[in-house]
This record gives sequence, C-alpha cells and structure tokens, in this order.
Amino acid sequence: MILPISIIGTAVLRKKAETVTRDYPELKALIDDMFETMYKSDGVGLAAPQVGHSIRLFVVDAAPMTDDENDVFTKTFKRVFINPEIVEVFGNNCSYEEGCLSVPGLHENVVRQDGVKIKYLDENFNEKEETLTGAASRVVQHEYDHLEGILFTDKVGALRRKLIKNKIANISRGKFEHNYKVKLA
Repeated sequence: MILPISIIGTAVLRKKAETVTRDYPELKALIDDMFETMYKSDGVGLAAPQVGHSIRLFVVDAAPMTDDENDVFTKTFKRVFINPEIVEVFGNNCSYEEGCLSVPGLHENVVRQDGVKIKYLDENFNEKEETLTGAASRVVQHEYDHLEGILFTDKVGALRRKLIKNKIANISRGKFEHNYKVKLA
C-alpha cells in the first residue's frame, strides 16, 4: 500500500523516534509498504517518521544512485534498518546535493563525512554491523537523521538556509509539485 509522505512542517518529522520492538503491530507490512512508497515516489531511502510512524526504522535501496556499471555494491545496497545506531562517522568531508521526499522540489548541498559504521537489526531482528562509504554512507546518514528529528535542510549553511526560508515555508503550506501522496501538517 502506498503511504502518504509527511511534508516539512509536520510534527512527526521533528520528534526523536522510539525504539522498535518485535511486537510492533504489523511491522512486516509497514516495511513492505515503505519500500513500495519509496519506489513509487522515486526515492532511495525512506524513514518511518516520513510516513507518520515515530519509530527507529528506515529502508534504503541505493541502486538508482549509481551510474557506474562496476559499482556492484551500490547497485545491490537494499536494506532494512531497525533501531540503528551510528557507531562512528569518519573520512573526508564531502559536499553533495541532497533532496528529500519530505521536502519536495528542494535540493541543496550538504556536507557529510564519507564513511559511517552502523549497528542495526535487519527485518528478522538479526544483529548487523556494517562500515559504509560513498553513496551508501550518505543515504544511511540522511535517513538516520530522520530518526533524530533532523532534516537535510538543517545541515545547510546559515546563509543558504536564510535564502531558502521562503521556499521551505511554501512547501510546508503545500505549494509544490509532486507525484506521490503527501500529508501536510
């Protein structure tokens, strides 16, 4: 089922998400719906708060981010992250243009370190730990921020944030184009 995506200005996007337990109601269905919603919306990641659930869960499929035929890892980087914990962020600071399904139509350069080590549970509640770099690291850091109530617009430089303030206000009021179901505050 395609779920509506919460748009900037919606309170759930600013809450720190709660831990997921094995008995969370219809968790498998939610995960399946999140993947379906993400694909329908042309996203590469989707966090539960973006679809109205303030829980520590996100899904990613970074395949659309790679133009390199030899980048097998990114092309196969499809994961479910339950109760993730970033253990370490490392590497060089890299600026890259980011966008977000919860902030449609806005893309800004965000500086992030290019590596991350993360512990999490998969969809079967098996413990995992991975060290990621490049596109996979960036997607994971972006989605993890959603669980902390942080949007990519919070990471834009102060001057640039002032310049996009009106665009963000318009988006929060529903003044944007989109091709997916949305939920306004």
